[in-house]
Amino acid sequence: MTADWLVCANCAGRVSEGRCAVCRAELARLREERGPWAHLSSPAALVALLLTLAAVAFLVTRPA
Repeated sequence: MTADWLVCANCAGRVSEGRCAVCRAELARLREERGPWAHLSSPAALVALLLTLAAVAFLVTRPA
């Protein structure tokens, strides 16, 4: 879940803007919840990872 579309019940603003203490606390909680592998959730990052692994496999298996 992202904070882009969440609306704060305290200030009625977007949580991603962090207008009040409640928004900022929720943003911090969402960042903690995502963890270190959150950047791999995008398709572009997965494609880049697969291409990198394929390149490494190609370099390792080619004859010297």
